[in-house]
Amino acid sequence: MLVSHRLRAVRPYPLCPVVEHRGAMVDQSKSGAGHWTSDASAPTMTAQWDPPSEPGGSNGSHDDRDAGRAGARRSPAGKTAKQLRTRYRREKELEAYQVELLKLQTHLEDTGLKMIVIFEGRDAAGKGGTIRRVTRYMNEKHYRVVALGKPTDEQRGQWYLQKYVTQFPRAGEMVLFDRSWYNRAMVEPVFGFCTEKEHEDFMRGVVGFEKDLSRQGTILVKLYFSVTKKEQQRRFDRRRDDPLRQWKLSEVDVQAQELWDDFTECKYEMLRRTHTNQTPWTVIRSRDKHRARLNAMRVILNAVDYSGRDPGLDFVPDPEIVVSGAHEVELMEAERIRGGKFRH
Repeated sequence: MLVSHRLRAVRPYPLCPVVEHRGAMVDQSKSGAGHWTSDASAPTMTAQWDPPSEPGGSNGSHDDRDAGRAGARRSPAGKTAKQLRTRYRREKELEAYQVELLKLQTHLEDTGLKMIVIFEGRDAAGKGGTIRRVTRYMNEKHYRVVALGKPTDEQRGQWYLQKYVTQFPRAGEMVLFDRSWYNRAMVEPVFGFCTEKEHEDFMRGVVGFEKDLSRQGTILVKLYFSVTKKEQQRRFDRRRDDPLRQWKLSEVDVQAQELWDDFTECKYEMLRRTHTNQTPWTVIRSRDKHRARLNAMRVILNAVDYSGRDPGLDFVPDPEIVVSGAHEVELMEAERIRGGKFRH
C-alpha cells in the first residue's frame, strides 16, 4: 500500500529550471549561493561557500569541536587553525583520486563511451558535496551536472523518463544526476506527487529501461547516500544556525524527519526491486562526509577499465562505508526481524 503525504505549501523541486553553465547543469535557484558554480568559473565562491569539511560535524573530530568551544583562535571564516589544517589534509587526500578521474574522463573522450552517475539519498546526505569534489578538476566541456527542476506542463504529459533521457550523455561525456528518475521511487510517493499506479508502473519498468541502457553501451553507476536520522537532524540544525547555509533549509527538510519511516520503506522497496547484477545499487554510508566522498570516487573509478591507473593508489572501497544494494536489503530485513521495524 502506497503511503503518501501532501507537502505543506512547499514545492518538491527547485523553483527555477535547470540551465547549462560551463560544464555543469546549474539550478538557478541555487546558483546565487555558489552551490553549482564550478571551480573554473568561481574558485573564490567555492572556497568560501562550500567548505569540504564541516567543523563540529560528523566529518570533523571531537577535538575540533572542543577547540571551538574553548574559544580557540579562529580565522575570519570562523574556523580554528586545526580545522583548517584538517580541511587541507583531507582535500590533499582526495587529489590523487581527482587525478584518476581526469584519466577516466580522457578515456571516455578517446573511446566515445558514455557514462551516467546518479546520486540518490535523503536530504542532507552529502550528494551535492560529493558531486562538487568529483567534478572539481574535470574538463568542463565533457561533463554535466543535472538537477532537474519542477516538471513543466509539457513534461507532465510526457513519458515520465523522457525529461531525463533528453539529458543523457553524448559520446565521450559523463553526466552526473543530482537526484534522478528515482524521484518516483521515493520523494513522489511519500509526498503524494504521483499516483499509486504511476509509482508501480515505474518500479516495474525501470529495471528493463536500465538494462537496455547498459546493453547499448552506457556505463551506469547508481549511488545511494545513506545517513542516519540523528545525523540528518544535526545537519539540518547546522543549516538553520549558519547564515551561509540557511538557504538550503526548507519545509521539505523538516518533513523529511517527520516522514523518516515512510522514506525508509520506500528506500527498502527501491533497493529490493531495482538492484540487479547488471545495474546494481551501491550504498555509501555518509555520516563521515570525507570518507563518503573518497569512497564514492573509488566506486566511480572502478566502473571503468581505463589505462594509466596509479599502481600505488588504493582503489578498494572501504567496507565500512560502501555496501552493495543487495547486502543493504539483507541488513534492513535483519533489522526488521530483530526490532520489528527498519531503523535506517
